[in-house]
Amino acid sequence: MQRTLKKEIICSSIGLHTGRKVNMKILPAPVDTGVVFVRTDLPGSPTITADYTKVCDTTLATSLGENGVTVSTVEHILSAFGGMGLDNAIIELDSFEVPIMDGSSRPFVELLKQVGTRTQGKCRKMLVIKKPVSVKEGDATAMFLPANEFKISYEIDFSHDAIGRQIYSVSFCDANYENDICQARTFGFLKEVEYLQAKGLGLGGSLDNVIILDDTRVVNKEGLRMPDEFVRHKILDAIGDLFLLGMPIIGHFVAYKSGHRLNNLLLRELMQNEQSWDLLLDDHQRRDHRFEALKIPSFSILDAAQA
Repeated sequence: MQRTLKKEIICSSIGLHTGRKVNMKILPAPVDTGVVFVRTDLPGSPTITADYTKVCDTTLATSLGENGVTVSTVEHILSAFGGMGLDNAIIELDSFEVPIMDGSSRPFVELLKQVGTRTQGKCRKMLVIKKPVSVKEGDATAMFLPANEFKISYEIDFSHDAIGRQIYSVSFCDANYENDICQARTFGFLKEVEYLQAKGLGLGGSLDNVIILDDTRVVNKEGLRMPDEFVRHKILDAIGDLFLLGMPIIGHFVAYKSGHRLNNLLLRELMQNEQSWDLLLDDHQRRDHRFEALKIPSFSILDAAQA
């Protein structure tokens, strides 16, 4: 069933790029609303729908734009919504960017748990992957494969001693998201942070909300929350980017060196290939799918690499 908040959430934190305080309010919303951002700092409080077709920039973060109005760094809060099963909400902001909090989605998860969610009496739409769909840029790839569940397998490979090659795979459920994914923080390299801040960007980035790496090590005194925090954060980002489809996915998302741009290109490619998916609209279809799903073979990350 579709879900929304039981009551509103109010929070604030600095913006990653402006370095200025951002005030945010998250409100319950009716069925089939999806997620709508409201820019309360602009005349008329214009709205922006959280939708993959609204992605206007993927430099450093996922940004949405509608009728000349933008909102940036949406992936962490949308990841929390996807991870905790929230479908409908209105997000009011007095800035063009979502507050960065601690650089992960854990603060948003904790806020959602504090207020709770409620079912709304109408089934979610769900998209079932029937045939493989993939996109590629350079040596980076992203694909969907048929599966009995929503599963993510991700591989990164950085020429840095503290990162290197990391692979992580997770079958999706609220508990796995909360325990294994949501606390993974965004990361950046010291020389890039210094360059961005010299250009007036990333002014809110600090050791409080970003894992910073110099040429050889992690600079943050507390170190990492888990050894493979880097690849887990990439999965966190991907969940937020895929949430922009507007419905849960039953399939296996497999990525190699992917990022916000390629994740969005994959959603666009998927929706253009209608033969590669089915749409489940009600509980009767879902029961039929569960029977058919028993016939779908499972895939490993090695299968995906060979594909």
